[in-house]
Amino acid sequence: MSQRTRQLKIINYEGSSYKTDFWEGQGREFEDITERTAIHRLLPPTGGTIIEIGAGFGRLADLYSNYDQVILLDYSLSLLSEAKNTFGENPKYKFVAANVYNLPFADNVADTMIMIRVAHHLESVASALAEIHRVLQGDQPFILEFANKRNVKSIVRYIFKRQSWSPFDQAPYEFVPLNFDFHPNWMAQTIQQAGFRTEESLAISNFRLPAIKNRISPQTLARIDNAIARPGAALKLSPSVLTKNISIKKKQAATGLFKCPKCGGQDLEHTEDAVLCPDCKSRWPITDGIIDFRYPRPEAN
Repeated sequence: MSQRTRQLKIINYEGSSYKTDFWEGQGREFEDITERTAIHRLLPPTGGTIIEIGAGFGRLADLYSNYDQVILLDYSLSLLSEAKNTFGENPKYKFVAANVYNLPFADNVADTMIMIRVAHHLESVASALAEIHRVLQGDQPFILEFANKRNVKSIVRYIFKRQSWSPFDQAPYEFVPLNFDFHPNWMAQTIQQAGFRTEESLAISNFRLPAIKNRISPQTLARIDNAIARPGAALKLSPSVLTKNISIKKKQAATGLFKCPKCGGQDLEHTEDAVLCPDCKSRWPITDGIIDFRYPRPEAN
């Protein structure tokens, strides 16, 4: 792991009530429905191993029920614990706490990867995409959502001098610490440089304004949003953009599922309460069924 990777900041929702503070009962039914509909349009319906980066409490995890193996990854143990409470009885689901900049997976292990509502928290999108490209099998899909700075609301606010920053400036805009909006052209270039070919885009969540959501049912709004998502992708003026990206590399067989995030060793030993790396002697604990690859513990004597 490089010095640059170690220095990258991570936003941590550990101990937060994100599920109830942001989603349940918070008037975001429209956002949930439209995101699910868009993901369903881009996501292969079946597959071998799917990895969701930033899965949180598992809001979207039921969409992957037809995959052979589902890995929900997040930096927060407490959010993963909520996900495990919902999906833990199904043996195909695995729960992993880890850093997106140093994923604990061997090369080419995933058939599909997905990252929703995470990119806007990334200090280095390029570093995260490089890791995802490494883990994803060649010629396979990666579904990515990002917050679009060049949306209609920000353009109107900028024209009428209600905001100082330009939505047309291609550099990412950090409006509060570790919260970024991205210009779609900048994101397209970053995706391409990471080794992906964008196959399809959807412009979604066009009706986030409370004035609209309070007057029209979320189901109706989502149907309209879904109808304009594909044609709207040509202009990309929506608050959120969903892309389906194909990894450009040769298909190669994976040599295992996990690798040691500290030394890269792949001959890991699994016990009931830990994953052990015989190469660097790191011990990665398993807490209530969640493998914690965030901080190594010294191997017990």
